[in-house]
Amino acid sequence: MKIILKQLKQLLIAAMLLGFCLPVFAQVKHTTTRKVKPPVLTPLQEFNRLADQASVTFSFPDGFKEIKAPANEYFSYDYAIGLPGKDFEIWFQIKPGKENWLSYIHAKNNQLANPDSLYAAAAEAQAIAFSGGKNYFVRNIPPQVCARYNADVGKSYLLTLLDMTATKHYKYALLITLQKNHTGNIVAVCFTNDKGPEFFKNIRLAGNCLEFNQ
Repeated sequence: MKIILKQLKQLLIAAMLLGFCLPVFAQVKHTTTRKVKPPVLTPLQEFNRLADQASVTFSFPDGFKEIKAPANEYFSYDYAIGLPGKDFEIWFQIKPGKENWLSYIHAKNNQLANPDSLYAAAAEAQAIAFSGGKNYFVRNIPPQVCARYNADVGKSYLLTLLDMTATKHYKYALLITLQKNHTGNIVAVCFTNDKGPEFFKNIRLAGNCLEFNQ
């Protein structure tokens, strides 16, 4: 009888220990298998992250507000701002180029195109898409102006736009592209319905919002 009581006592103790341990193990398992979601970035945070990859600094210009950047089958840009109460907005696009440059210099027999030579063709393709390939005027940005943005080269395209919903039926645009060799390039497209002095005044308000780091 004593043996039986002793065995029952041992079973009872084991059951109590098992009941205590199971919730602990379940909690540990739940904790270790739970996935931590990455933080959701705002459009400005995401744009600054991209800018950092291209050694670019963005300073939000006074008087502007953030608007939704286009990302559709026609045009895809990284960030956009506009002037409240005025028919004026700017779309930005940044292309980091450091990895492309490293791939180029390590490619055997230089089978890849020099990435520093591609920025102008890419900008012209956008100018054609905006204007239909007929109504635009292009010029090289002077070296002293490029130097203000720590860029090596640049071009500007004054565009008469196609009448498109994708561009909100704006009539005109100035497309500016700047490149820092081996680093990346910037595209800014400024939209307006009146290309008079007010248009260029508005451009100057945001003229220093993007620049390459020294």
